[in-house]
Amino acid sequence: MELVFLLVMLILPIVAQVNVTSTFNKYKKVRNSRGLTADQVARQILDSNGLFYIRVEHVSGNLTDHFDPTANVVRLSDSVYGQTSVAAIGVAAHECGHACQHAEEYAPIQIRTAIVPVVNICSRFWYLAFIIGVLLFETMPSLIYVGIIMFAAVVLFQLVTLPVELDASGRALKTLENDGILEAAEVPHAKKVLTAAAFTYVAALITSIMQLLRLLAAAKRR
Repeated sequence: MELVFLLVMLILPIVAQVNVTSTFNKYKKVRNSRGLTADQVARQILDSNGLFYIRVEHVSGNLTDHFDPTANVVRLSDSVYGQTSVAAIGVAAHECGHACQHAEEYAPIQIRTAIVPVVNICSRFWYLAFIIGVLLFETMPSLIYVGIIMFAAVVLFQLVTLPVELDASGRALKTLENDGILEAAEVPHAKKVLTAAAFTYVAALITSIMQLLRLLAAAKRR
């Protein structure tokens, strides 16, 4: 069983990443019929939702796209900014979905934002606490469970993140279709890109849950 867990934890994230990369690369070759660029679409979506104060900027990298709520900026990567593919437009619309979530104070994203500082600490130090707990089990056994609780906070963050990402993609596809940004035949292409991206979050959550179970089993054996 341990071997199965390790194999799944190793292979699943790789499969998810290969899938999102190959899907994006496939549909980045499909130009939208209206000739719109992703940054133009982002600006249009933001303005239509009254988010005139949010800027759209270019950021270097491949699929490093994100919405920065602290700076009120949608940042689009080299593979998205200025591109006319249905893949790029889908990604840009997704990031605008996050901007809309923040503007509407969407509950899951509010929760995710609130726990970020704690999760950042937990993600850095849970392993250290767990290992020290194992090494000093006779004198400080509680450290093992401190490490597990810290890792559980990371899992909770990923669990909250999943509906945030799915909702942003749902908003994106609805806007692209209802606002006529993409033709009806082009929307499914964008959907495939966003579905592949969503699977990376599912894979990360599954992997983390499996790791949490392994940690609990290890603690039980002590």
